This record gives sequence, structure tokens and C-alpha cells, in this order.
Amino acid sequence: MSRTRTALLRTAVVTGAAGALALTAAGPAAAETEVPEPATFTSAFTAMATPDMVINNDGVATPGEPGTSGTFTYRINSDTEVICYDIRLTGVTPPYQSPAKTATHIHQGDAGQAGPPRIAFPNPEDDGSGALVSSGCLQGPFTTGLAPQGSDTGQGFTLDQIEADPSAFFTDTHTSAYAAGAVRGQLVEIPVGGVETGAGGASAAQDGSTGTVLGVVGGAALLAGAGAVALRRRAPQQ
Repeated sequence: MSRTRTALLRTAVVTGAAGALALTAAGPAAAETEVPEPATFTSAFTAMATPDMVINNDGVATPGEPGTSGTFTYRINSDTEVICYDIRLTGVTPPYQSPAKTATHIHQGDAGQAGPPRIAFPNPEDDGSGALVSSGCLQGPFTTGLAPQGSDTGQGFTLDQIEADPSAFFTDTHTSAYAAGAVRGQLVEIPVGGVETGAGGASAAQDGSTGTVLGVVGGAALLAGAGAVALRRRAPQQ
């Protein structure tokens, strides 16, 4: 091999490697990964989502699909950035639609306010009973596929932000007929083992102006079905 050809080959290899590194540095953070359920959780949350809670991106009340409801239950291990989800929608009519990579999200936003999605979950599917269900566990870093300002709305988000102020987050799902949201509900913290109600249902009454929870019942029937789960006590925040 001639010296000229050898020099050209070396240049091509170095240039290609530099290009690959540049693409990696410029690309988005790695998407969340589906993982097994962890042995312990640091917190748990639920939301009873209803159509009357839906707010559009302009902050205007935009009711979702009439007669629908959704129970969203989340268990978090913020030490390992794992969130497990159990979602059940009743009466919601697909197809789903959202500019994000899925149509089922946790958004950051107070009650009565809009806010960007921080986590995108697999859309619930018919379980054969007519209800739409979805469950599993995801590990961050999280991405939503939505980047209105040039960076993904999940970038930099960590689960301890939910633990610090759960009322500042809501969860919802979007369909083609109800693009602003078919149902929506604010997150409410619950014991990791579930809430004993004797009813097996879930509901949360909230003051829409402040997001203060006035009552929570049920919500964690899904958690109870998961069995006893150890809750590691969090150290007080400084």
C-alpha cells in the first residue's frame, strides 16, 4: 500500500470517528428503558382523571370525552430513576393522538394550568373487558419526543421533582377527538402499600384554584394488587 493511500485511509478513519462522536454529543439523551419492577419504592402517587379537568395549551378549560374516567397509579424509586405505572381508562375512545411519541403522559403543571410533558408512557390497550389498560416500569433518563424549544421536554427531568411537589404534576391521555386531553388528573401522594377504602374504587376531590386535595379514596387498588412493597424512608429535605 502506498504512503499516500495509507495517509488517506488514516484521515478517513479519524474523520469518521470524530463525526460519530459529534453526532452522539449532539443527539438527544438516551430514551427511557423498560425494566423489571424494583424491590423497593421511595414514593407512590395516584390520580383520578376526569374530562372536566382538561386544560388546553393556552390554559383554557377544554372538557374531554364525556362520561370517561381514568385511574393512574405510579410507584417511584427516585434513587434509580425508575417509575412503575398502572393505568386504567374507562370509556375513552381511541385512536390516540399527540405530537409527543405517545399520547399518555405526566406533565408538569398545577391544577387548572397547562404544562409540558415530562414522561411519555405506552398508551393503554383494550384488555378484553372494554377497559384500556397499561402497566410496566420505565427507567430514565426520560424523553417525550417533543422539543418545542429545541430540547426534549423530558431532558433534565428527574423523579425526585415529583416527590418534592406532586401537586405540581398532572397526568392525562390524548385522543384524536380530544386532542387537549380525553381525561386529566393531578397527582396525589399515597402510601406505597395502597389506601385502604373497602370500596376498591378511586376518586379525588380537589380545589381547582389551589390543587389542594380535599379527599382521596381507593386509588391504590392497583397497588394493593401488586402485594406488599417495602418503602424506604426518605431523608428530610434540606
